[in-house]
Formats: sequence, structure tokens, C-alpha cells
Amino acid sequence: MPEHDFTVLYVEDTTDNRILVRRILQAEGYTVVEAGTARETLDLIQACQPDLILVDINMPGMDGYTLATRLKGDPRLARVPIVAITANVMKGDRERSLEAGCDGYIQKPIDVDQLPRQVARFLQRSTIGRLTPPPRSMEP
Repeated sequence: MPEHDFTVLYVEDTTDNRILVRRILQAEGYTVVEAGTARETLDLIQACQPDLILVDINMPGMDGYTLATRLKGDPRLARVPIVAITANVMKGDRERSLEAGCDGYIQKPIDVDQLPRQVARFLQRSTIGRLTPPPRSMEP
């Protein structure tokens, strides 16, 4: 299993989705911190300094758009990439995610083969990323 010094915060209200993403990313060597609600995320973020934040858009209470906007407003997180993970595929949904402060968009259902590559790309593009070898799924 490859080792990374990267921490991914995954915000998702559906337990099965959290389990799936955690297993995929941990198998690639990432540290995964989970939050089930936007409120939990705001509390957790005080103790966790993630390198990447994956946010479900459709959550009860505060939705992912609002959460992304709040997170981007925090100077400590301004350079941390935020990626929307959503089943919203209507015209304008991607743009709305970007306007809310998301740096990218991953469509549900999650492609288990693509997710590690997608995460690695967002981390490589971020200016906070530390140099590490790419995950094994990116090797030829």
C-alpha cells in the first residue's frame, strides 16, 4: 500500500458512501477524516488540517454549497482544494459548485477505479501539496 502524507476530509451524510470512499482512499494510503454533517465539519475543522476536502452537495441542514462557501472564507483553508461530490447533473450544477468555492466536481455514483486518480490530481494541482510519489493507480 502506498503511503501519503495527505489527509482527506470527506463530508457526506450517507454512511454507506462514507465507508466506500474511506476504503478506497485508505487503500491508496491516504488518511481519511469523515464528517456526517456540515455542522460536524465546522467543529472538526478546528482540529483537522486537511489537504483536500470532498463535500457532498445534497445534505440535510446546511448543504454542500453553503459549507464550501464558509470553508473558503476561512483563511486557514483558503488554499485547500474543495471538491463537490454530487448526483446533481443538471445544467448549471457544476457551475454552481464552482461559484460556491469548490475547485472541482466529481459525479456520483463514484467510480471506484477513477476516484484515487481524481483525488491525486486535485492534490497535485493544489499549491499546498507536499511532494510525494503518485498513488499506485496512476503508475503505468
